[in-house]
Amino acid sequence: MAKKTVFDLDLKDKTVLLRTDFNVPVDKSGNISDDTRLRAAMPTISHLLENGARVVCASHFGRPKGLRDEAFSLKKVAVRLGELLGRDVFFVKETVGPEVESAKKALSSGRIMLVENLRFNPGETKNDPDFARELAKNIDCYVNDAFGASHRAHASIAAVCDFVPMAVAGRLLLKEIEYLSMALQAPPQKKVLILGGAKLADKIPILRNLVDKADHVLIGGAMSYTFLKALGVPVGASLIEEDQLAACSEIIAQAAAAGSELLLPIDHVSAQQIEPEVTIKFVGTGREIDQNMMGLDIGPETSKMYVERIAAGEMVVWNGPMGVFEIDLFSGGTMEVARAMAGNKGITIIGGGDTVAAVNLAGVAASITHISTGGGASLEFLSGAELPGISCLTEK
Repeated sequence: MAKKTVFDLDLKDKTVLLRTDFNVPVDKSGNISDDTRLRAAMPTISHLLENGARVVCASHFGRPKGLRDEAFSLKKVAVRLGELLGRDVFFVKETVGPEVESAKKALSSGRIMLVENLRFNPGETKNDPDFARELAKNIDCYVNDAFGASHRAHASIAAVCDFVPMAVAGRLLLKEIEYLSMALQAPPQKKVLILGGAKLADKIPILRNLVDKADHVLIGGAMSYTFLKALGVPVGASLIEEDQLAACSEIIAQAAAAGSELLLPIDHVSAQQIEPEVTIKFVGTGREIDQNMMGLDIGPETSKMYVERIAAGEMVVWNGPMGVFEIDLFSGGTMEVARAMAGNKGITIIGGGDTVAAVNLAGVAASITHISTGGGASLEFLSGAELPGISCLTEK
């Protein structure tokens, strides 16, 4: 890690601006339905408080589009955060301004406050330096622990670093970088890369960057049908990204040149519609998907082949489901892969919201080495892109 971290700081009596990702899901009543992101921030918050810092916590929540909207207030988050910490979290109804500055001055060592939703201010998403300057007022150090937002050039992520004495990585951000960096390294590890989901265009940069660093590349989900079509395999009415056919051919050639095994589904679960009650048809090895049907999950022979590769991997990185797993009829392949990941004895890394949901549905999340908190951020990191929220941090 070439950047400074919270472990490099003398925190006693320092006022710290802590950028977190508290963009939590809520139910129809507006109550927090999953506090995973709050729990993920606990190690950094506890470290800061236990070492005598005065913590000013800031986060975005939803997309209020630069306007105050009480439905997106962080007040409920402050309450739940206090319950998790076992101490009061002082909530300030503003993000910047006199009320916030007064609260900062009143904050004692080892105490924490949470300011209102950063996105209530239009300057946040515009990376406005004036807004960033206000956030940085009377701050001794900035800590970024919001990996999930670090691919965004927003004021509290990027511009703020220009106005603080020091900008460092929090424990969660550090953990994300350490594990995802392992995926970017060349062997000696026997490495397996699994990519699925519907949006092939999002995964092409990862494939270009990692296909020659992996021993095995397993492709599933809707994106696999563009690869199959690029090879001349009839795929019926399956989802195809015509503008990515040439890229698929290039990736296949890149894998062959590097000696990486790139595997595509050899059998499928197909149907005419994506619905829970439809009639499904298993398409066996070497057979074509009917013209009026779509491939919606990998078949049992593909699952067996993929599970064997996963079991042998010393490091396995997975992003994207193997099928429309939200519907039971098309969840078999994804559940098989999830269970294989849990049974792997090496290092297993998962990224992407759908993939995280899949391992939770399979009940195996606790058996995964590292589950990334950042969907888009993990995709960009694995593609080799520079993340604004990391590049701006203070060098060691």
